[in-house]
Amino acid sequence: MVLLKVAAGLLALVLVGGALLYSRLDVRASDQSAVGPRTEATVYGFTLPLNDGTPKALKDYEGRVLLIVNTASKCGFTPQYEGLEKLYETYQDRGFLVLAFPSNDFLDQEPGSDAEIAQFCRLNYGVTFPVFAKSRVKGKDMNPLYRFLTERSGFDGDISWNFNKFLVDRKGRVVARFGSRTAPQDAELVQAVETALGPVS
Repeated sequence: MVLLKVAAGLLALVLVGGALLYSRLDVRASDQSAVGPRTEATVYGFTLPLNDGTPKALKDYEGRVLLIVNTASKCGFTPQYEGLEKLYETYQDRGFLVLAFPSNDFLDQEPGSDAEIAQFCRLNYGVTFPVFAKSRVKGKDMNPLYRFLTERSGFDGDISWNFNKFLVDRKGRVVARFGSRTAPQDAELVQAVETALGPVS
């Protein structure tokens, strides 16, 4: 009987120890997955200044489809502002919005102040969608939204140039990414926007 009790006690210790070891391994596995792509994460946790300095929480855009674009005023792709405005005007009634993030990261092609950028966008391209304050979209000082977009959105990778585009669905998840050469009226981009918007009600 004594031997049986000792054996039972040892078995219990082995089972408890195994459970603890498994739980520790499980925690380590979750920690590792947290540093890779986290497609369940959303853009709604970020607040950034608009062009006039007003803080804007992206959670305020919850329920809309967003196209997030890093922009510049003196780039070969700058005329895409016109296409972005047309895309916005076409789909805004269905809940679509373009968010512009000016950046001077590429060959100093956005040298102006925030006030100058706002005037340039309005006078040259009639931009009515939100333009945020100028910020970094690459390097160690990149703004936190772009760190998420390039490292944890599921569409990771450095911003290659001005006018890279991230499409965000109504739940705040990145669902597509397009390069600078993909124009706002490109058939693939337009189809992705319509898919994200869903059927016309």
